Amino acid sequence: MKMKKILFIFALTAFALFVQAEEIKVNTLKYAGPYDMQKPFFIDETDVNAKKYSAETIIDTPLPLADVFDSEQSDIKGNDGIILPKSSAEHALHLLGFTIQNNRYGKAKLTVEGLKKYQLFVDGLKAGTDSIVFEPGTHQIVIKVLTTKNDAGKVKVIVATSKNGFMKLTDQKDGRNILLTDILHGKRFSGVSVSSDGKYLITNYTDTKPGGTTNYISTITEIVSGRIVAQGSEDWQWMPRSVKYYYFRSGQHGRELVTVDPQTGSETVLANQLPEGRAVMAPTEDYLLYMMRQEGPKERKDVYEVLVPDDRQPGWRNRSYLAKYDLKRHVLQQLTYGYRNMYLNDISQDGKCILFSVSTERLTKRPTTLQTVYCMNVNTLETEKLVDGDGFLSGSSFSPDAKQVLFQGTPESFNGVGKNVKPDQIPSMYDYQLYVMDIKNKEVKPLTKNFNPNVTNVEWSSADEKIYFMAENKDSVSLYRMEPNSWEISQVRVPEELVKGFTLAKNAPMMVYCGQGTHNSDRIYTMDLGNDKSSLIEDLSKDILNGITLGECKSWNFVNSRGDTIYGRYYLPADFNPAKQYPMVVDYYGGCSPTSRTFESRYPQHVYASMGYVVYVVNPSGATGFGQEFAARHVNTAGKGVADDIIEGVKKFTAEHSFINPKKIGCIGASYGGFMTQYLQTQTDIFAAAISHAGISDHTSYWGEGYWGYSYSEVSMANSYPWTRKDLYVDQSPLFNADKIHTPLLFLHGTADTNVPVGESIQMFTALKLLGRPTAFVLVDGQNHHILDYEKRIRWQNTIFAWFQKWLQDDDSWWEALYPTRTL
Repeated sequence: MKMKKILFIFALTAFALFVQAEEIKVNTLKYAGPYDMQKPFFIDETDVNAKKYSAETIIDTPLPLADVFDSEQSDIKGNDGIILPKSSAEHALHLLGFTIQNNRYGKAKLTVEGLKKYQLFVDGLKAGTDSIVFEPGTHQIVIKVLTTKNDAGKVKVIVATSKNGFMKLTDQKDGRNILLTDILHGKRFSGVSVSSDGKYLITNYTDTKPGGTTNYISTITEIVSGRIVAQGSEDWQWMPRSVKYYYFRSGQHGRELVTVDPQTGSETVLANQLPEGRAVMAPTEDYLLYMMRQEGPKERKDVYEVLVPDDRQPGWRNRSYLAKYDLKRHVLQQLTYGYRNMYLNDISQDGKCILFSVSTERLTKRPTTLQTVYCMNVNTLETEKLVDGDGFLSGSSFSPDAKQVLFQGTPESFNGVGKNVKPDQIPSMYDYQLYVMDIKNKEVKPLTKNFNPNVTNVEWSSADEKIYFMAENKDSVSLYRMEPNSWEISQVRVPEELVKGFTLAKNAPMMVYCGQGTHNSDRIYTMDLGNDKSSLIEDLSKDILNGITLGECKSWNFVNSRGDTIYGRYYLPADFNPAKQYPMVVDYYGGCSPTSRTFESRYPQHVYASMGYVVYVVNPSGATGFGQEFAARHVNTAGKGVADDIIEGVKKFTAEHSFINPKKIGCIGASYGGFMTQYLQTQTDIFAAAISHAGISDHTSYWGEGYWGYSYSEVSMANSYPWTRKDLYVDQSPLFNADKIHTPLLFLHGTADTNVPVGESIQMFTALKLLGRPTAFVLVDGQNHHILDYEKRIRWQNTIFAWFQKWLQDDDSWWEALYPTRTL
């Protein structure tokens, strides 16, 4: 029987949804088939449900739908309809496919005429013929068709969408838009560690699958050949001298320490019946240094006393101390004792001495936590105090010969010897510097006083005795080398904008580092420290971004009214047209850390750009990485200056770029950036929509309620308190200026946020509701300061996208789908 004329229509309907629909004719379809099908051999006339056989059930036969998009599959074309290939079999299945891409949430409707039997699939899932919801992305449409012998038909496909410009046809070779799932799924590096001879590498990965399952994988690779010699989920560490790795496991005789030769795979149990606790191998490989934990006194759970503000935190009463486990004598020697926390900082290369710090609380004066640093001989337990009660230090390590100590701390460390700010400024406690102390005479020298980047990770190489460190360099993270004789600093040039981590071989002039940038995800390189030549050894970005087309990212800086250069950048849609006007999303943190050039962030700029926005990232006054004086502007300003930079930047950027719609600009920030979102709306009306995630609305309530409220205020409100600086804590709080806000403002907050308590959003939302201002409040149950749960993260992110689509693209369909209007 001949097949009737086939008509595929994504039809225009009379429904209001499609009043402004547009039609797109599909003149090329991907084709796979025919799949010839035969009747089964009949054992019985009916099946177990007493049903007789029907050839129509062949349509339910599973087929590999994605195969229709294989690059080797043929295209069938026709301007006036497409002829379906014939089959000589009694029955045959065919797959027809095409790809559509949309940068906004919307709907389409499908009607099919002329087919006896067919099924529709969208992104691999069976779909009905009513209105189909399409979230922003690239979607594969597959139609599975059942035909009879020698049937053929003429196929016409028309896509009718719910709004103009909602969809466009695309092809695999065109490249697709980046999606949120591209940020969430796949392999990423979580750490690298090179063997002492530089020949082997431990690489730690996280691998997240669709649905949220995350696997933690470790591999050991021979660097030159790329051969994987071991793979597992254990926490592998390199032995400091011998080319072996070690790990702990549960064995027949309790906890075991096992070493493995990567060349042969042979294992040796060095010790068993080991105590629990975190331990590191001494450089001499003859003992383990343990950080032991002692449980603190318990209180009843129903009615109990809180001793100090931090006593609200689970586990705060527990204390840590140090112990040495002799691998030859199998004896554990406790090294420190007391009621205060004690932390290991470093072990000397000869294994004789350790650096450790003791933490002491002092609530009545800034800084409220002091660190005292000691040097101990682990054989005699003879101990020397190097630093007495400095609250601005963050870490310390020995020089290779153990004659000097390298300290990392804020500009106020060592009584401010490294301070480089204006007389009326207090430095930021998040701006980290390097200092060196001669152990013999205790003299301290500031090393980075005139160095603007903010030091993060640092390591003193035992191979070439030079100091290598990472530092926030404006919105990048760069790699640097310091010469220990002259203390001169030079940048080590690498092919990545943002270095995520590095590791040095102890006995070879070799480094391994990983990094990413605005247009690529994780990559790993080796570097010959003799000539600084980098070689790519693993590129995860290649798979993550396979088939994806990204828009441009360009730097854009401006000079503000105070004469300062404010750095920023902007992202464009992949199909950017300079003749069009685009809505814009402004992203910032608002102080402390710069909004860096990381590819995968909590607010992925390229994903916003793929939805039709221009994204402007600005790093205003107060951010680290631009010098001490610039970072100090975060302190005791509570948004002043910072907001001015953001507002001035947005106005100048809009004026200089005609492709921005000045009436459709949104802004977003989290934590202190969430405060900045709220504060900005009290200062300007340039924004058409705003989003505050976990933002501070009242500095006075946050100061006392958050786990780290008072201690973070040591940074942002140094030596200022609610009872001494009403101008900062009250006058600069958005809550006390709520009547000035007219921008539609969305509040997002995790119900279990211990950093910025959820009340900060509740009270501001309540104020705007009472004022009759446009606002919304979305809670994420059980989540803390960051939204980590996989499904909740997607819903949270879609909430952000939907809010901007509502107010910046004049389309509330996504918001209504998530949060339909209710009259209570």
